[in-house]
Amino acid sequence: MLKYVLSRLATFIPTFIGVTLISFAFIRVLPGDPIVVMAGERGITEERYAQLEQQFGFDRPIYVQFWDYFTGVLQGDLGNSFVTKRPVWDEFFSLFPATLELSVCAMIFAVALGLPAGVIAAVNRGKFFDRALMSTALVGYSMPIFWWALLLIIVFSGNLGWTPVSGRIDLLYYFPNATGFMLIDSIASGQDGAFVSALRHLLLPTIVLGTIPLAVIARQTRSAMLEVLGEDYIRTARAKGMSPGRINGIHALRNALIPVITVIGLSVGTLLAGAILTETIFSWPGIGKWMVDSIFRRDYPVVQGGLLLIAVMVMVVNLTVDMLYGIINPKIRKR
Repeated sequence: MLKYVLSRLATFIPTFIGVTLISFAFIRVLPGDPIVVMAGERGITEERYAQLEQQFGFDRPIYVQFWDYFTGVLQGDLGNSFVTKRPVWDEFFSLFPATLELSVCAMIFAVALGLPAGVIAAVNRGKFFDRALMSTALVGYSMPIFWWALLLIIVFSGNLGWTPVSGRIDLLYYFPNATGFMLIDSIASGQDGAFVSALRHLLLPTIVLGTIPLAVIARQTRSAMLEVLGEDYIRTARAKGMSPGRINGIHALRNALIPVITVIGLSVGTLLAGAILTETIFSWPGIGKWMVDSIFRRDYPVVQGGLLLIAVMVMVVNLTVDMLYGIINPKIRKR
């Protein structure tokens, strides 16, 4: 098992270097000058422009800028925001709980509905439930996030008035944001209606963000289950008179979980990418909206640091998924 873990950890180094290079290059290929953007409508003199260019290091060769950035990253320094002057670390982790809360709820929503839907479709292959569930999953996967979000806002917020349009909680509630997770903090506050308000604000973003992972998980679960249900040991279990619930729920589903876990792990990246659109549409104060605002402001340290931190988290999740492979199927550890 140790050799298996070390082999997976070895892929971190080249991946980390590649992500660092991409995050550095990405913001610099965008049109626009960060110094001019920061100056705004006031304009800026040539003398002041040269002073700021030297202050931020833009007058140095690009490879020198990258080396300074990379060595800073290795020392745990992602720099300070050009706009707020705060360290990128502080800004990221002050906003990350909001994104994490949304992503966790979206993943719970996707797994709680996607797994049973895939199992039911596989068990009823070719029947009504199979066609209905897979057609719904295809529609859910095909819908653009921004269109789906606006449609839900129009129906449930505009026409029915059941859910709020934006934010994390109603303005009439105020309490210390101790953990950064609004559901937990609203319960801890003891204020009547605070938790319900936080839950109502979370409902639509969760559905929007979790729809695509739900569809992918459902379709992958169905495919994996169909493959396992055709194995000899499943036919043997049926011949022995074992109950369908035990066959499908224990023997078949457990062996079908490996590709499903892969999809769930990869969906973390999808959630973080989808959170950018979702948070922007619902004015959700997380890292997605923070990144979009920083791109428009050409805030290099924020965009570079945000991309790098998100990529590292996705890498950690993928490593965790690899570890789960070894636990579920010991044969994988020997490869």
